[in-house]
Amino acid sequence: MEDTFQSAYQDELRQLEIAQAQIDGQLAKLRNTPVYTGSDFTEQVLEDTREQRRQRLSRAENEPYFGRLDFQTGNSSAPSPLYIGKVGVNHGEDQEIEQENPLVVDWRAPIASLFYSFTGGLGPASYEAPDGTIEGLVYLKRNLVIRKRILQRVVDTYVRDSDNDQPAVSDEFLLYRLGENKDNRLRDIVSTIQAEQDQIIRAAKNTALMIQGVAGSGKTTVALHRLAFLLYQYQEQIRAERMIIFAPNQMFLNYISDVLPELGVGNIQQNTYADWAMNLLDLDAKLLPPSDMWSIWFESLDNRPVLNDDVSGRYKGSIRFRDWIDQSLEQLGTISVPETDFEAWDGKLLPLQTIHQWFFEEYKHYALAKRKERVLARINRWIEMELKPITNKVRLKDFKQKSSQRLKAYTKKWPEFNAFAIYKSLFQQGKRGDIFPSDRFESIPAGVVKQTNATLKNGEIRHEDLAGLLYIHVKLHDIESSSRFDHIVIDEAQDFSPFQVAVLDLFVRNHSFTILGDLSQGIHAYQGIHEWREMQSLFEAPDTAYFALTRSYRSTMEIIDFANGVLKHGVQTDLLAEPVFRSGHQVQVKSVAPEEEVSFIQKAIEQFHQSEYNTTALLTRTLEEAKVLYTKLETSGVNVNLIDGSKSEYLGGISVLPVYLSKGLEFDAVLLMDVDSHHYREGAMDAKLLYVGCTRALHELWVLYHGELTPFITN
Repeated sequence: MEDTFQSAYQDELRQLEIAQAQIDGQLAKLRNTPVYTGSDFTEQVLEDTREQRRQRLSRAENEPYFGRLDFQTGNSSAPSPLYIGKVGVNHGEDQEIEQENPLVVDWRAPIASLFYSFTGGLGPASYEAPDGTIEGLVYLKRNLVIRKRILQRVVDTYVRDSDNDQPAVSDEFLLYRLGENKDNRLRDIVSTIQAEQDQIIRAAKNTALMIQGVAGSGKTTVALHRLAFLLYQYQEQIRAERMIIFAPNQMFLNYISDVLPELGVGNIQQNTYADWAMNLLDLDAKLLPPSDMWSIWFESLDNRPVLNDDVSGRYKGSIRFRDWIDQSLEQLGTISVPETDFEAWDGKLLPLQTIHQWFFEEYKHYALAKRKERVLARINRWIEMELKPITNKVRLKDFKQKSSQRLKAYTKKWPEFNAFAIYKSLFQQGKRGDIFPSDRFESIPAGVVKQTNATLKNGEIRHEDLAGLLYIHVKLHDIESSSRFDHIVIDEAQDFSPFQVAVLDLFVRNHSFTILGDLSQGIHAYQGIHEWREMQSLFEAPDTAYFALTRSYRSTMEIIDFANGVLKHGVQTDLLAEPVFRSGHQVQVKSVAPEEEVSFIQKAIEQFHQSEYNTTALLTRTLEEAKVLYTKLETSGVNVNLIDGSKSEYLGGISVLPVYLSKGLEFDAVLLMDVDSHHYREGAMDAKLLYVGCTRALHELWVLYHGELTPFITN
């Protein structure tokens, strides 16, 4: 066995020398070619091609590939070795990358899908090429680790005619990569993409793809790799700058910011729903910060609100609310035109019938605000035409002044087609001259009307108002082509509302979505979804697809089993994670007296430091408790960061934060604070929050409490 390994290692060393020599030679020639800066179009195109090759070869310079697949088709006499990397590299500058046998195959190429989809067995394997299905036999699947031009690791995950044909999910190479410690950035997984992840990455573009992924299943990373694949596969149809990722907060966007550049992808927009919406609406109104619902929930232990569909956030995020807006707005168009002729000056009338014809017939295909804008502009042109024949300067001046004043007065009789003004009017009861149906409040919860009316009167809006405001904005102004997207990724989608997604569907072409989340981490049930059917119902059946990622790659078996136990006792769900066979330390459940808490944490941090962990999180129940703990630790000399939702960058190291702000992040070690029957008392929401905290840990999870342990932990 050792001889076989040494032989394989030497073979790969020789191949690496060949590949690096070719890459170095091509790159040196390109770098020595003067950059063209002239105005000749042909030369500009050639220079652009050279620059793309410079960038591609630069990314392959130190780590040219990560995998090898020996594949033999029916037309071949022997298997051909295919080396797979983050970028494709040809054998020479005059050859196309997509040639039959390139130096390095781009991981997104059709044939490279075999490297991910093949999980063992002696039968034929196949992949979908532009010309149809290609079938053949896999003889070797090999993982390689090359760092800074040095071959560090060679692992065969499949060798034909040997006993080593286990599925790649349990191979030694995957466990090696999973065991690496974390820093302050999410990394690409291009060398360890699993078969079920690859299926999602390569799914068709014009689909609302929904992914239910357990904690640690790699769903965020899969979505980012999917963006890179779509840009490769549909490069003539979509552009990076017309794609966008929606994430829960700016810190999370910072955490994932390195993945796409590592894959050679730039210019993809990244934003939160709130920031994007406020920029688009351009409102004078103030957006209130999201309320710390977890503090409210925690402090209302004896009188917790019922989170049903009539709660403001749930109702305003529902399709029921959208329909209510539609019904209320239905008559707005019919009564928009003031019911009077326009008299520019005494005796000069523009009949109401003519104005109606313009608004209801000639401009009926425009959005309401644009119809109003065009009618008023046309009235202004009519005035100019009527003034032209007048030669008497005194009369002309008088008529100009009168027509201007009367047009201003006439314009004020039209509704104000402003999203905020219309939205505010919707909730005002008994307003004089109310343009909306008087019975419109019969189907809306009274508490929602009262709360919203009070907020809007102060010139303020809540996050839950943004979907309705955007929807009205589109109804009034339509959507500029520059605001439309080719593809949208929604991360932590279980915290999005159906109405939010329905509005985003207006902004994306062909329902092209990647929507991902985990219902077991639905800790914002007051605004998010309770089941994926709420999202799926927004689309026609042919336009949507659903995938479930049940295997967790983040945490050890011990941590996953422990977290699953929390869900079993608190949620009674079947959405449980299946751990990869990576064993580690047992979860530590420790009773710690409050006066000993700081010294205990200091000892734990020292132990984690000795294990060479780069990131440690101390997760509290509420933000206020995080601030108190941060102050105690800082006073005791611990170098610690407080994450309170106001920062846009995750710095790594030791962090103190409330559990609900840790979603999407992962740490080498986690200390869960105050896991007692007071802080985690009862109900699915408490259990889900505790589950989120448990599943942030990669290698170590310590659960601390004093008094009585939470009922969600029974062992």
